[in-house]
Amino acid sequence: MTSFASLGITEPILTALTDYGYAEPTVIQEKAIPAGIAGRDVLGSAQTGTGKTCAFGVPILQRLAQGGRGRTIRALILTPTRELAIQIDENLHAYGKNLPLTEAVIFGGVGQAPQVDQLKRGVDILTATPGRLLDLAGQGLLDLSKVEIFVLTKPTGCWTWVLSMTCGRSSASYPRRNRPCSSPPPSPRRF
Repeated sequence: MTSFASLGITEPILTALTDYGYAEPTVIQEKAIPAGIAGRDVLGSAQTGTGKTCAFGVPILQRLAQGGRGRTIRALILTPTRELAIQIDENLHAYGKNLPLTEAVIFGGVGQAPQVDQLKRGVDILTATPGRLLDLAGQGLLDLSKVEIFVLTKPTGCWTWVLSMTCGRSSASYPRRNRPCSSPPPSPRRF
């Protein structure tokens, strides 16, 4: 039987996992955590409730904690819904409670001022929905130049939305024969 300790997780995170009620890793955690800690790219798929957030979150926390706290976004997690973004942020906060790292979550449908204030104070890990990320980036309120780790959850939902918005905004600047999208992007309301 594999234990979280055997996966190479540091003591502050192990303590937080125990406090959170985790006893032993699931299959996705057992396979993804060591690879993520080693800095390798990971592509994982598992059913709901199998601990995917822990599988990608623990390596992020451990790798960033080794470098100390920064004032710039060093990890970006892109997810399609505000509910999932909030859940991921809450889990990362619980797993990293013994570390000197900060995390923030941004999503649309609410005023942006509190989210922008939090970003201005500096965060290490940002969980975002595509719309709010593009909105704040478009306003020059996000600096993603120091991102070391990128996680894309639910890639179909995120990429479809991001590509439709990117193609719709930028394709007019390309000559017709060189446009990145061959047809007009679908309305974001369809997603």
